[in-house]
Amino acid sequence: MQTLQATIALIGHGVMAEAIIGGLIRKGLTPADQILAAGPRADRGEELRERYHIRPYTDNRSAAEQADVVILSIKPQRLDRVLENLRGHIRADALVISIVAGASIDKISTQLEHSSIVRAMPNTPGQIGEGITVWVASANTSPSQIEMARLILGALGQEVFVEEENYLDMATALSGTGPAYVFMFLEAMIDAGVHLGFPRRIAEQLVLQTVSGSVEYSRRKKSHPAALRNEVTSPGGTSAEAIYYLEKAGFRTAISRAIWAAYERSQELGKGKPSSQLKEST
Repeated sequence: MQTLQATIALIGHGVMAEAIIGGLIRKGLTPADQILAAGPRADRGEELRERYHIRPYTDNRSAAEQADVVILSIKPQRLDRVLENLRGHIRADALVISIVAGASIDKISTQLEHSSIVRAMPNTPGQIGEGITVWVASANTSPSQIEMARLILGALGQEVFVEEENYLDMATALSGTGPAYVFMFLEAMIDAGVHLGFPRRIAEQLVLQTVSGSVEYSRRKKSHPAALRNEVTSPGGTSAEAIYYLEKAGFRTAISRAIWAAYERSQELGKGKPSSQLKEST
């Protein structure tokens, strides 16, 4: 089993930071006492210390100065302030991994005055080790640092390395935001089941197993989704009637436009444009 001979500092100790901590410990990649988690809330740090036995900090600089790997896991709106605070306090040989939506390698590198940067986009299922992360590395990231990043991001589930950074905004819209689309679809199906007359617990069981079973079936069959859909769509049958209404309601178009909107928003975040300003300009 591969292990990391590294001290890892997470700047920001929210949900995805905890997912990374949990994944690293679950896979035995690094001892808990080599994981540092920094954030403004001392109570949150203590919660993580009690749960995972990591070392909490309320000062970002103190954590970053000790680290071989610094992971930026903060909200995009706080990025400029955090980068300014950290500039000059990250070791020259350290790797910086950012999971901040929309933040380019150039922005992070310029503001930190640091050249070894990995930009990554994980997603929510990473909290249980079932996520997928798309990532890219700066030109100055060494092979050993790239392998280190692969191990860290692999602790969240699957990882996909790409060589072009523009894929990251695409991944933000498709896989990063993707769980929200799936959860909304689940919610709509469950509510429809309740409307039909099922108790909610039965509607939830039916829908969750239908969706998870369909995904696994698709994985095993390795057929095009259209071919799989045709398997359960008899001429004049219930599936054909349901699909007719979905197409009439613009189901595909709505999904496509939603993903495109998320992609554009990811690009806007990279430019530091707040949501209120975005709405005013559209």
